[in-house]
Amino acid sequence: MTLSDLPLHASALVESVRELHANDAIARRLQELGFVKGEDVRLVARGPIGGEPLLVQVGFTRFALRLAEAARIEVSAQAPGAAA
Repeated sequence: MTLSDLPLHASALVESVRELHANDAIARRLQELGFVKGEDVRLVARGPIGGEPLLVQVGFTRFALRLAEAARIEVSAQAPGAAA
């Protein structure tokens, strides 16, 4: 599943950031922002028009991402009741 597919207010763990080509600047920037394997991420809100941008939280920091950016972040859903 990708971050763009995550239900509103759901949490997940980052599995990877998809690189589309060598030296992918967007993938590198997403990783620098904290989207790295094992990191907890939560979808906080969706924009009013087309659901874009997405407001996501990684750790204690929130970011606005385009759907195309969020679709590059592979996540695995956390089990209900898992520590956040």
